[in-house]
Amino acid sequence: MQSSGRAHDDPAGDVVRWAAFSCLLVPVVLVVYGTSFGGAAVATLGLFVVTAACLVLLRHSERVAARVPAQERLASAHHRRRSRGGPAGRRGCRTSDSASPHD
Repeated sequence: MQSSGRAHDDPAGDVVRWAAFSCLLVPVVLVVYGTSFGGAAVATLGLFVVTAACLVLLRHSERVAARVPAQERLASAHHRRRSRGGPAGRRGCRTSDSASPHD
């Protein structure tokens, strides 16, 4: 049971939330340690761009990963319908009277 009361069904969203938190925290730390406001703003802008790019890539990989199992289920169902069950029904099966290319 989760202590926060919500299910973690979106791990990519969790990563992006932590990245957004870091994008807000880094400029504060930079200014506290003596970096100019302009330098902190540029660093923040760069972090936001990288975070947005990561979000796009994570969402794309989630969509691709969701499609692969669906395609595998379709392919296995198609294979089961076409299979004949016995050894003679297999494609590419050699019998004793077939000659190999090495003979």
